[in-house]
Amino acid sequence: MTATLQAPAKTRRVVFPFTAIVGQEEMKLALLLNVIDPKVGGVMIMGDRGTGKSTAIRALADLLPEIEVVANDPFNSHPRDPDRMGDEVREKLEKQIPLEISHKKVPMVDLPLGATEDRVCGTIDIEKALSEGVKAFEPGLLAKANRGILYVDEVNLLDDHLVDVLLDSAASGWNTVEREGISIRHPASFVLVGSGNPEEGELRPQLLDRFGMHAEIHTVKEPALRVQIVEQRAEFDADPAAFCQKYQPEQEQLQQNLVKAQKLLSEVTLDYDLRVNISEVCSQLDVDGLRGDIVTNRAAKALTAFEGRTEVSVDDIRRVITLSLRHRLRKDPLESIDSGYKVQKAFNRVFGIEVEENEAD
Repeated sequence: MTATLQAPAKTRRVVFPFTAIVGQEEMKLALLLNVIDPKVGGVMIMGDRGTGKSTAIRALADLLPEIEVVANDPFNSHPRDPDRMGDEVREKLEKQIPLEISHKKVPMVDLPLGATEDRVCGTIDIEKALSEGVKAFEPGLLAKANRGILYVDEVNLLDDHLVDVLLDSAASGWNTVEREGISIRHPASFVLVGSGNPEEGELRPQLLDRFGMHAEIHTVKEPALRVQIVEQRAEFDADPAAFCQKYQPEQEQLQQNLVKAQKLLSEVTLDYDLRVNISEVCSQLDVDGLRGDIVTNRAAKALTAFEGRTEVSVDDIRRVITLSLRHRLRKDPLESIDSGYKVQKAFNRVFGIEVEENEAD
């Protein structure tokens, strides 16, 4: 029996360590802040092909500590939080039936480009429901992703309707499937990460606006850094276990920092004057709606918690405001996304920060 339990640890696919990823600081920061506070609303990563987007996301999921789940539950239900458990588990809890609890890695679900709505949301077996009088539900990818990370590569090539469904679930934390008068609802709370190559087309501004953050990544230009990345990859491919062992202390340290940040988040405060300034930046940039204000506030607090502090500084806001706002400035679908210059310029103006002319260029 013991041998069976130990086998998966040895056979589990080794993932490139998150702390070993060179460069791409903007992407790494956006991913970490979404893990600390999933209410930031996910991240859209746009960049060149072969820049390590999917490597970073898999590495992040692997880095996170195991979560407590109700054993054999298709929704990864939380054993104590009713907002993050399926109906069956909640009924058992109400009837005071003891729950079997187990631990598992944070789920990381990769959404295939050709996925249908049934595959994503799940399906209801009408025949079984009518003949046996039970709600026969076949869970989809949203159920599997609950309390984890849902990654959509080439999200800009995905059907707009499907992107809408994903964004709705990510925002509400629930997925509802309705068919022939039968309705089933289950928790679907996850960090939505989309990636794409701008050459293959952008998302419509209305959909783009619903991603909390937008990170840009570019191919590394410095030859020395490129050599370092290539050598690192070769070292990992030659002996993945030894390579991961080398980064183990850094991985454990980062994992502890993330756990501490999640606990500290509720104590972080953001001064009223700073909140007014954030809204002033959004107003000057003519950002539609209030999502930009909300995400910037949340992201700044998550960054403060990550660094072990409880009071948000102007610098914290500076480091997250471009990520939170740059994709909300575009009004014309044919217009390209601002690299961040407009956002930083408005930030400096509102917060009264002097920038030398040559620095601004």
